[in-house]
Amino acid sequence: MHLPVPRLPRMVAALLLCGVAAACDRPATGKDAYAALVAKYVPRIEETVGLPFKTPPKLETKSKAEVAAFVRKQLESARGQAQVAGQESVYRLLGMIPDTLQLGALLQRLLEEQIVGYYDPATKVLYVVDGAPEALLEQTVSHELVHALQDQYVRIDSIQEATDAADRQVAAQAVLEGQAVFVQLRVDGGAGPMLKMPGGWDRIRDQIRDGSVGMPVFASAPRSVREGLLFPYLGGADFVRRFIAQRPEKELLGDLPVSTRQILSDAAYFTADSARVRPVSVTLPAPKAGTVTFTNEMGEFETRLALGQYQRNEEDVRRAAGGLAGDRFAVIRTAAGDALVWATAWDSPVDGADFLDVMGDTARRRYGLGRQDPVPGATTRRYDVPASAKRGARTVTLALEQVDGRAVVVYMDTPAGTPAPLDASRITVGR
Repeated sequence: MHLPVPRLPRMVAALLLCGVAAACDRPATGKDAYAALVAKYVPRIEETVGLPFKTPPKLETKSKAEVAAFVRKQLESARGQAQVAGQESVYRLLGMIPDTLQLGALLQRLLEEQIVGYYDPATKVLYVVDGAPEALLEQTVSHELVHALQDQYVRIDSIQEATDAADRQVAAQAVLEGQAVFVQLRVDGGAGPMLKMPGGWDRIRDQIRDGSVGMPVFASAPRSVREGLLFPYLGGADFVRRFIAQRPEKELLGDLPVSTRQILSDAAYFTADSARVRPVSVTLPAPKAGTVTFTNEMGEFETRLALGQYQRNEEDVRRAAGGLAGDRFAVIRTAAGDALVWATAWDSPVDGADFLDVMGDTARRRYGLGRQDPVPGATTRRYDVPASAKRGARTVTLALEQVDGRAVVVYMDTPAGTPAPLDASRITVGR
């Protein structure tokens, strides 16, 4: 999930990671305790990553109320509200969250469920909650110190601001959070030795996932929200683990992946630079009627989330999303209600046809329609959704076309009786 408040969900992950450590019930207080933690972990992190701190990291304490106020300020900012509203609209239209879910309120509850600390690239300060449980505090400090180190070699705030290129932003965030997780585990006295054992990372990853049982808000959130929160940490850590098996870790920040496909697929990233699979740009024309309220890209990870919401065969989901070359969606407000247009470009016509089939079946399942067997070889799908107590009648269409030499699937979900909100023949694909 491309979260509209970049990187703040690491507060949630910090609690999940506590399951890997010892008991999390001993409070630590006093500046001397925090200074000792910084002194303890800075040399370990520098040695593990292979990069020195250019300037000493700063650490300050805040009350839980002050940190909660910071979270609210981010969510309530104009940019935060716009991103939350946009994400909510596209996820509702794809059936990834319930129609009645208020995403902003859920994020607020998630981030306040357990607030421990955060690194703020704007102030270059690591803030921790005074009196936080000792074991959780240690993990938070070591994790956030990695972010402080990263910020001295890449501009974290510039990554946070790239909101119109969501897939690239999520990929970069996955490296930042994944490295912080994997370094944090390696410098931990309990988790470090476990990582060196056969299957150690798999066991730790399962422990992190199981940690959600102690977080009722997180555990009750929709699957798309939970998986979106976890991906930068677990998917990112798995990428970093594979990276350092092949290259020195100090090279990681200078060669960030540019798509979640590169995070998920070794063939897309771990090859000669000239042979890497880089995303293509997909451009939608202005709507014929109505107003675009939100536009962005899904990328391979969120495409998997959209399919996986209704498809139970994970291999089918990975295969159907795996050939994605690039995409762009737009939520368009019409007189009859919101419409979604999503254009996806594919590596080959076979990849496009596979997505057409699986995404069509996903739309059928999403609206609870009976099974429809398409004509063999047909390159279009149409689903007429009757009105219900929860929503008006809708029409879903999918078409596999050739655009600028690429196989492109155009997905539209519109209020019934509404003309196509944009001219699909004017969609363009390029590098």
